[in-house]
Amino acid sequence: MQLLLLSLIVGVTVAVPPQEKRVHHQRDLSDHAHDDAHSFQYDHEAFLGKEEAKTFDQLTPEESKAKLGKIVDRIDTDKDGFVSHAELHHWIKHRQRRYIEENVDKHWKEYDQDKDGKIAWTEYKNTTYGFYLDDEFSDVENRESYKAMLMRDERRFKVADKDGDGIASREEFTAFLHPEEFSYMKDLVVQETVEDIDKNGDGKINLEEYIGDMYTSEDGENEPEWVNTEKKQFSEFRDVNKDGFLDASEVAQWILPGDVDHADIEAKHLIHETDRDNDGRLSVSEIMDKLDKIKISTITDYGNLLLKDHDEL
Repeated sequence: MQLLLLSLIVGVTVAVPPQEKRVHHQRDLSDHAHDDAHSFQYDHEAFLGKEEAKTFDQLTPEESKAKLGKIVDRIDTDKDGFVSHAELHHWIKHRQRRYIEENVDKHWKEYDQDKDGKIAWTEYKNTTYGFYLDDEFSDVENRESYKAMLMRDERRFKVADKDGDGIASREEFTAFLHPEEFSYMKDLVVQETVEDIDKNGDGKINLEEYIGDMYTSEDGENEPEWVNTEKKQFSEFRDVNKDGFLDASEVAQWILPGDVDHADIEAKHLIHETDRDNDGRLSVSEIMDKLDKIKISTITDYGNLLLKDHDEL
């Protein structure tokens, strides 16, 4: 699978469009737009996983091929010499879950100060805000911002803490860090989004606030075409009741789309792009053949790809 993603990378770096940044799918397969007309970086990260993809920057083409061969062997769970859609789908889902688990592991070690296998709100608060709390934020330039951040974190922690004991189990702490992954946290995700965008504090989002969250015009600068497109999206689709605002339910429809299985879609896409004989599965040779067209990438900031030529590896 990972070979497939790498084999599909032959474009320029494309950042996630600002108009997509608020949408919460299942755990992102990639931070890049899925647009094969411009690049295959989305496929690359979905196949390898965001973090593991960076290791290929340090490998020669021969080493990359050997490493990918081992990965393909792991994907081929029935050991028939082919990667099926089901195996590819399972692998991509595994990469999604692994990112969340590794992220939680990293923070767990930081916040579980007494090493009791749980994280109390006080542990998180003291580790995150530290000395700011001791003197009531009096020496902090952006004191009000820190207070607001603390209140927001406390509210999210309490919602994630299902049993209300002030202590987060691993699952509850995962919900705190990744609320979009848990159905019982989704109302909070919507609430936080509205609060972020709603500048006048009326509890809803008007067109100016909606566009302002994505784009700030410079003096003398013409608005990009996508801004006009987003204005139409707001008025024609997002504002369902046509009152000129997005309320909580409309925001939920926008940022929390239905249960689309993006891993399944990506698995089908990768097979379509790589399956030469159209038998619906991928042989090792089909995967390896794509290696000749790979441009290995570096991932920094957990997802930004910088393409390099093979000769630079």
